[in-house]
Amino acid sequence: MINNKIFSFHRHPESKLQLPWNALQVGIFIFPIIPIFGGISIGFALLVTWALKYKAIIRRPRNWGFGIFSLLLIITTALAQEKTPAIEGIFNFLPFILLFCAVDTIMQTPAQLRHLAWILVIPSIPVVIFGLGQIFLSWTTPPIWQTIFGWALLPGGNPVGRMASLFMYANILAGYLTITFILASGLWLEELKKNGNILLHLPNSASPHLCFLTLAVILNFAGLILTNSRNAWAIAIFACMAYAVYQGWRILVIGVASIVATILLAAFAPPPIAQILRKVVPSFFWARLNDQMYPNRPVALMRTTQWDFAWNMTQQRPLTGWGLRNFTPLYQEKMHIWLGHPHNFFLMLSAEAGIPATILFIILIAWILISGFQLLQRSQCLNQEDKLIFFSYLLVIIAWILFNIADVSLFDFRLNALSWLLLGTVSGVVYRYNHFAQKFI
Repeated sequence: MINNKIFSFHRHPESKLQLPWNALQVGIFIFPIIPIFGGISIGFALLVTWALKYKAIIRRPRNWGFGIFSLLLIITTALAQEKTPAIEGIFNFLPFILLFCAVDTIMQTPAQLRHLAWILVIPSIPVVIFGLGQIFLSWTTPPIWQTIFGWALLPGGNPVGRMASLFMYANILAGYLTITFILASGLWLEELKKNGNILLHLPNSASPHLCFLTLAVILNFAGLILTNSRNAWAIAIFACMAYAVYQGWRILVIGVASIVATILLAAFAPPPIAQILRKVVPSFFWARLNDQMYPNRPVALMRTTQWDFAWNMTQQRPLTGWGLRNFTPLYQEKMHIWLGHPHNFFLMLSAEAGIPATILFIILIAWILISGFQLLQRSQCLNQEDKLIFFSYLLVIIAWILFNIADVSLFDFRLNALSWLLLGTVSGVVYRYNHFAQKFI
């Protein structure tokens, strides 16, 4: 059903980097399902790239910025309130910054972006299938499974009733599916252009790629719904709206906006209006949005409580913060409840690493994003057929920012690695076009 080229190694424009590029492709493909071996392959690509391109890597201005950011993290770790969690926390950053720098060098062309998108989307199919079995058939895995594969399938989801699939918690799966849903949608739109209007094709006359991507988009969207993550729902709708605006599909924009408005009114409108709309909108949506699905939650588990606490930490130590991973022991001491993070990456970073490090990090992310949109707008640079896939990657970065405003993707190894990898892909293509356009292949 899928072209064999998708399963073969994609040629790198720079032959010296073919080996790490091959290792990166293998690692990313198996990473969601077998994270241990996927991580080893990605790590091998990182080490080989640094060995081959060390001088080129350290000359790139964006890497200087991340180098300074790393130094600030080391300083705040040395000054941390609790040293042990801070030392553990720094390993959630430094290895992945090295990965960013390596990927920034490996990724150079839109063709690589497209191939990488396929590699990311294909494994999402079995991930969602496992999740559907978990929710509807109570699938589980034997204890030894986690030792071999690095994950366990819990019947009914985690928490119960919310799909987690191969990840340890539903919100983490939601972060992963947000990435794959956006990339699958971008690839689907590309295939749609190649095939013409899908309404003019019978199912048996559409291309195998279009059929597969249609299935991928549907399954990823269904998986996002079943994670019961309000954050992921909002981002998925935002992504659909962004694609519709980019494609100039005004009717779709109006339709999606109308559906969203109806759901929001069912959740938050005054009772007379809400009661009418709740006859149409399933309670699965409106009750989750307004928290009626999970009433009487402890105050300490409310996001607003966590955000206030993190901001108070920032105000007390604005320059150096309290140290990475120090939010958890301090919050537990005050609220008498364990909480892994404050459900906002940027507030967490300011509380634990200080305002200067947080501002620098935001500047670096904004630099990548703005440079990407500038490249997208320069019609003489990207070919018309490459703009959509590049836009998809920019949309993924925006989605990552939005996701981390109400959650933290840092503490899952797979999701953290994919986040830095995707930042590196955009940064690498932008650098290639800005500095080596004449050598572009």
